[in-house]
Amino acid sequence: MRRSLLFALAAVMPAFLYAVSPGGRTFDTGARYATDAYPGFDQFEENTSPQKKEPKWLSWITGPKCDSAAEQLEYCEKLISEQSWSKAVAELDALVRQWHSSSQAPRAQQLLAEVLEKNIDDSEEAFREYRYLIDFYSLQIDYNAAADSMYRLACKLRIEGKTIVFFRFKNTVDVRRAFEACVLRAPGAEWAAQAMLIIAELREEEGRYTEAIKVYENLRNIRGDCSEAKQALVREAEARMKVLSKFGYNRERVTDTLSFLESASLRCDADGRAKISAYLSDVREVLEEEAFQSAKFYDSRMRTKRSAIAAYEEFLSKYPAGKYSSVVRSRLEELKKGDVK
Repeated sequence: MRRSLLFALAAVMPAFLYAVSPGGRTFDTGARYATDAYPGFDQFEENTSPQKKEPKWLSWITGPKCDSAAEQLEYCEKLISEQSWSKAVAELDALVRQWHSSSQAPRAQQLLAEVLEKNIDDSEEAFREYRYLIDFYSLQIDYNAAADSMYRLACKLRIEGKTIVFFRFKNTVDVRRAFEACVLRAPGAEWAAQAMLIIAELREEEGRYTEAIKVYENLRNIRGDCSEAKQALVREAEARMKVLSKFGYNRERVTDTLSFLESASLRCDADGRAKISAYLSDVREVLEEEAFQSAKFYDSRMRTKRSAIAAYEEFLSKYPAGKYSSVVRSRLEELKKGDVK
């Protein structure tokens, strides 16, 4: 129980510090913290339950070369000055693992991330080390700068892809989780809204349109006054239309989408309104088609003439100028005259 509480506090503190830090960006009083739910995000272990570094096996071989944290940090800085990048990375990591609570550990962890990013050009590992820096040393570092570094590397990973045996592969899931890690640790950052747009877009690339919709909706709810929220409104409309196309007809889903589109058309700009108007036409056409087929169901030998007339009249009350209105009026006239086939 105590261990769980400590992890919960470790998760919430970084976001709080970012939101109120004098040197950082400001956020409204409704700021969310890392422990709050972000619909559409994965419950990824490295984002929710970070693991503390421990000394490696065979530590007498892989451990630090010096006898104290201060001496080890001085040795690491010498390796950096000599541009012995790989060796510096190994020794900085060894310092953090061996003397995790020392005053030198935060500096070593930050140097480790910086060397990986700037000198070795390993964006994936650099991102992990900046994330670790924030998770365990938030009080001893420039939190805003570290969070910005995470976001910068996430953007780079999105362009580069994932390296496997010297080849680059697109890895949407890992990249999306990287952006999620950024938002969870710095929800008040000036780039947080853009990061959420990217997360939703990556969800769409995965074909997870329902999850993308959750992210778009959450972005609009928590940052409704920003330009990204306006973009999210139109993108959410597009994602909802993809859901309709992918999963086929479902009356509740269609009517829910219609309600959303009607509301969205009143809140978006001219370009967005043009797109949403087209979507509205498509959805209304689907509903009219369903209503027409439903009315025809009552126009059969198995049903009474009275029920068919009632069904067609109800259809015309809803779609007096629809594409089936002339057909329905003609058939209704036949039924009422008694000239029924």
